[in-house]
Amino acid sequence: MIKKLAKCIKGYRRDTILTPLFVALEVALDIAIPLLMATIIDDGITGGNMSVIIKVGLLLVLMCFFSLGFGVLSGIFSANAASGFAKNLRKEMYCRIQEFSFSNIDKFSTGGLVTRLTTDVTNVQNAFQMIIRICARAPLMIIFAAAMVFSINRSLAWIFAGVVPVLVIGLGIIMIKAMPAFTRVFKLYDRLNNLVQENLRGIRVVKSYVREDRETEKFKATSGEIYTNFVRAEKIIAFNNPLMQFCMYVCTLLICWLGAKMIVGGTFTTGQLMSLMVYTVQILMSLMILSMVFVMITMSKVSARRILEVIDETGAIRNGENAITEVADGSIQFKNVSFGYRGKDGKTCLKNIDIDIPSGRTVGIIGGTGSGKSTLTQLIPRLYDVTEGSVTVGGVDVRDYDIKALRDRVAMVLQKNVLFSGTVKDNLRWGKRDATDEEMERVCRLAQADEFIRTFPNGYDTMIEQDGSNVSGGQKQRLCIARALLKQPKILILDDSTSAVDTKTDALIRKAFREEIPDTTKIIVAQRIASVQDADQIIVMDDGRVSAVGTHETLMETSTIYREVYESQQKGGSGNDAA
Repeated sequence: MIKKLAKCIKGYRRDTILTPLFVALEVALDIAIPLLMATIIDDGITGGNMSVIIKVGLLLVLMCFFSLGFGVLSGIFSANAASGFAKNLRKEMYCRIQEFSFSNIDKFSTGGLVTRLTTDVTNVQNAFQMIIRICARAPLMIIFAAAMVFSINRSLAWIFAGVVPVLVIGLGIIMIKAMPAFTRVFKLYDRLNNLVQENLRGIRVVKSYVREDRETEKFKATSGEIYTNFVRAEKIIAFNNPLMQFCMYVCTLLICWLGAKMIVGGTFTTGQLMSLMVYTVQILMSLMILSMVFVMITMSKVSARRILEVIDETGAIRNGENAITEVADGSIQFKNVSFGYRGKDGKTCLKNIDIDIPSGRTVGIIGGTGSGKSTLTQLIPRLYDVTEGSVTVGGVDVRDYDIKALRDRVAMVLQKNVLFSGTVKDNLRWGKRDATDEEMERVCRLAQADEFIRTFPNGYDTMIEQDGSNVSGGQKQRLCIARALLKQPKILILDDSTSAVDTKTDALIRKAFREEIPDTTKIIVAQRIASVQDADQIIVMDDGRVSAVGTHETLMETSTIYREVYESQQKGGSGNDAA
């Protein structure tokens, strides 16, 4: 774990090394200061020598000044190192997440990944800063102060030998007991983030159904579990401070009692007792600080494991050797394809699919909810890999293509249309980074979006708010279609992407496709038959299988499912969406 995390220190090694170096210099001065104070008391004050008081006092002030300076420098460098380390961790995780397939995302959940990128990284950052600064200072302080205590009086120094094992054993028990509670807390954070994200994304639905109370109760329940587990962990950790205080007071009382007897006996001086007391406080305070660091490390250890789970995760979909970078055409073949989201061990969503789609064809896919329509199309750009069989594009298995090259030639408009914060142009240029104004206007005309864009206050420079909240569902769909067309794809997949537009606009979009991009293979997934009625080929899906394939006229005669859907929509009026 440490070796893997250490790779993220790259670029901040100098700050990481300088921090403990300045800490060591600070500790050296802090160790020398009590000796100077003892000299002032024994030789200056007790001996009545003002010259010693002035000289040693000035040296003491100078050493305090340098100690302060070294402490400030160690703080600056540790802050730089820790912040840089956290930045690299986030970058490493974020870049790895970009390589994830849909199945990898499903494994962690969106909320879980957000928690790991934020809370978990912050925990590890704080622990790292403590390790390179406080964990460097405390052991050095304990070692040097203990050495000074032994040099002043060996018999009194052995008091620490009896206290330290008690402290170490007590802290070990506390850490072992607290770790499981912290592990549960971070899993609950994932669940809480998922609840919050779900609520915020669906806030309009929540309000329209007046379910605020239910959502609040769900939030309170999860938040309450976090509170309960944190309280349980903190109750265990709370024993840390009393244990430290007990050890400190025992040491102080024993040293004061024995030291006073030795002073009366003439074998010890007041200055030595005072310096010994200072070293005692330094040792015990360092032990207390170390115990606090161990608490932080205990929490961060859980976070570090969660971070490494993401970094170590291998994308389920990767390029093979000698990946092909050119897609010959838009022909598609499904050869005995079966698919399950959890591989062969899970439920099979698609079963024994055999489909042949020539390049340039317009293909409609229709079927009930859960019949596998969307899953089928997501195998084409390799958003998921088949469990059995193969999918070929341009005569080549999609697993043999370079992923970027394949997806550049396959444009897909998903069911959940997503627009990003920025102008209309910014969103369109996701399809082509260097697209000209003329190119953007052309694809918007094809997608029937140009007309409503020109009604916006700033036209194509109008700002789109997060998730496209300031445009209607139909407008969002048309903008997403235009964005896909900018890619000049060889395969265009519309996954129920015109459900929010009226039938007239839907017909105009399909007419533009036929006339303007005849060589592009067009796959239209739809609920309403009107959207696929004039397709060259219509695929009827039922329970993960291909139930029938043919033209509208053929299917009306041969497919019971197709005919029933058509008749129900005709009775419903004007071919609107089927229930």
